[in-house]
Amino acid sequence: MGLRFSDVCIDAHDTHALASWWSRVLGWPAEDTDDGDVALRAPAAAGPDWLFLAVPEEKVVKNRIHFDFTPEDQDAEVARVLELGARRVDIGQGDESWVVLADPEGNEFCILAAP
Repeated sequence: MGLRFSDVCIDAHDTHALASWWSRVLGWPAEDTDDGDVALRAPAAAGPDWLFLAVPEEKVVKNRIHFDFTPEDQDAEVARVLELGARRVDIGQGDESWVVLADPEGNEFCILAAP
């Protein structure tokens, strides 16, 4: 018996708005689930699906886990994601090669330097 990593579950105050935002960032389709959640379906070999779960409270502390994305062009991707509504976040990272951003509900993620 083994385990398969199938979903990343993300608590969201507004599941449809946050899933729609990430759908635009990632280019993955969003769909409502039978349970009332919203899923982003990952393309083949792109990793697990993302499942947005409704919670009543807003995010109030720094994430204990976050996403890292490796772009072909870091500056272009940072600009694109900022234009979509992300914001820069200072979590004490200092002057590093990655850029820390937050989605519309405040979940931190990093855009790494291009390889």
